Amino acid sequence: MTENLFEGTLNNGVHITMRLLKTTQLPEILRLQEEVVEALEDKARLQPLSEEEFRFLLEGNGDMIGVYDGEEMVAWRAMLIPDNDHEGLGRDVGVPEDEISKVIYQEISAVSPRFRGNGLQKMMATVLMERVDRSRYRYVCATVMPGNIPSLKDKFSQGLEVAALKDKYGGKLRYVFFKDLAEAVPHRDEKCLVPMDDIAGQQALLADGWRGTELIVNEDGWQVRYKR
Repeated sequence: MTENLFEGTLNNGVHITMRLLKTTQLPEILRLQEEVVEALEDKARLQPLSEEEFRFLLEGNGDMIGVYDGEEMVAWRAMLIPDNDHEGLGRDVGVPEDEISKVIYQEISAVSPRFRGNGLQKMMATVLMERVDRSRYRYVCATVMPGNIPSLKDKFSQGLEVAALKDKYGGKLRYVFFKDLAEAVPHRDEKCLVPMDDIAGQQALLADGWRGTELIVNEDGWQVRYKR
């Protein structure tokens, strides 16, 4: 029997359990990914994983947890141990070459449209981050598409910062998020707000040592707070 990592009751009153996933759950994982993609108005918001990529992750190259309503999988989230920083995220944000083996990726997550608004993404992130072996991994990286508000809020809530904004995955624009698990966030005196759709402005700040730390919405729309 699979050990539960967490049990609780959601805002909608549903009792859920959280379990570590294995290759035997691959059909359920793929089914939920398909459900999430189908529900997206903008399919580009999510970079789906292939069956081979999931299998690589589940066969000892990461950590993946699922949330269940009874025996139905309604959410999952993954951390990936990259093969020599294969997507280049660590190098994108300036991790020294001799430290690249200490990079771990926050990978894809999926929540059934029927269970959105219950904080599942954040709950899963908390459990996965607590499971990271900090004697082996120091740097957490992740990518998010500009405009994907839930995922941006999710990354900022965990203390990850925008350290790059560039084309990834064959020309798809992505924020590259970063967190050093071994160092406290430094004190920064300078700060500014930049419209999220001002790509060139954000890239100029990032090149000059600024970091994106927060997502703000005001009368001018969605803004990213940058600090240095």
